[in-house]
Amino acid sequence: MKFLWLILLSQGLLVADEVVDRFVAHAREHQDGKAPYTFRSEDYTVELNRLPIGVFDSGIGGLTVLEAILGGDSFHNDTLQPGADGVPDFANERFIYFGDQANMPYGNYPKQGGTDFLRELVLKDAAFILGNRYSVEGKARFDKPPVKAIVIACNTATAYGLDDIRAALSAWKVPVIVVGVVEAGARGVRETGAKEGESLGLLATAGTCASGVYPRLITRTLGLAGRQVPPMVEQGGTTLAAAIEGDPASTRTVAEDAREEVRLLLEAQRKSGGGKPLGTVVLGCTHYPLALGEIKAAFEEFRKMDGYAGLIAPDLLFVDPALWTANELFRELASARLRMKPGETCVLPYHHFFMSVANPACPVAKISADGSLDQVYKYGRKPGNLIIEDTVIVPMMPDRIPVASRLLLENKLPLVWTSLSSAAALSE
Repeated sequence: MKFLWLILLSQGLLVADEVVDRFVAHAREHQDGKAPYTFRSEDYTVELNRLPIGVFDSGIGGLTVLEAILGGDSFHNDTLQPGADGVPDFANERFIYFGDQANMPYGNYPKQGGTDFLRELVLKDAAFILGNRYSVEGKARFDKPPVKAIVIACNTATAYGLDDIRAALSAWKVPVIVVGVVEAGARGVRETGAKEGESLGLLATAGTCASGVYPRLITRTLGLAGRQVPPMVEQGGTTLAAAIEGDPASTRTVAEDAREEVRLLLEAQRKSGGGKPLGTVVLGCTHYPLALGEIKAAFEEFRKMDGYAGLIAPDLLFVDPALWTANELFRELASARLRMKPGETCVLPYHHFFMSVANPACPVAKISADGSLDQVYKYGRKPGNLIIEDTVIVPMMPDRIPVASRLLLENKLPLVWTSLSSAAALSE
């Protein structure tokens, strides 16, 4: 088989991808799931419907997606048809959330020449979600359950890693559903849509914008629906997501960062010369809904300024891909018949939360005085090292989250905050 693969590759009939191929081979070499970034292949040879659902993001931003999933009621649970029935769509499901806070923000890797390393990070995230390995007080534990579906609750991770994860799962023959937030966001634009005579704006990370994924998918989604594609402008931020996370390296407040991102988006709109005011803004980073109040306030401030008022439509609409991601997850589970059956209970009794932290025991890791990875070291890493762990994954506890971020979760994501607090209490 390997010989045939080499022949096809030499004839140009297959395209080698070093990042994915290396990762696939690594997992195959460690099928017991004991090594870093691996999982137990035998866990995926049984019926999967009673397993939990994995959700991951570069940090806490993906918790906005989990909040939408936990509170969503867009379908009838018995008939599976669209329409609320008063019961949350995922009331019987359990979730495992992972925020890769030690390596965030993902959006900065592409501009630092780290696209392949970012792709490898996303595959590592998926491997954790699939596997059972994490760390408690410096010791590896192996009691996390596998999952039946993966939600990539990060726009940058979706842009750079969705196809890689699907390719790896196919190579491993793992029948797990994968839902990406960007595809769902494009469908959200289709359902809400910019009005005729208006433009569409995208606020996202620099990495997401550099990928071009949103304009591409929005154009395709609207085109397939026979809809006119509006003029689009993008603003790729480098600091707002980090400020929302409470990153110690942040030098501005969330409100200051939000104002600057809105200003730059409006300047891009002015320079586009299209003449059509912004009528719809896509929140293309899962952190941004946590700063929606600041973003709206910035638009209203600029609306009152000379030179900016004409760039903003009277009724500005914001599209949060989180809700559409929840709807897509429901449809995918229903189609695959992986929803929990009546009377069944999940193997996981409550939602679990995990996060990454810098690993002080790693001999090559450079760690700052505040305990985070040194910025130069973080963005200077190269792909290919799948054994040494410069970060480790630990249970997410409220006191491990920066105070500013903790207050955002408590005040804006009540379902997630309650679940996180309960999980922390039950694990003690």
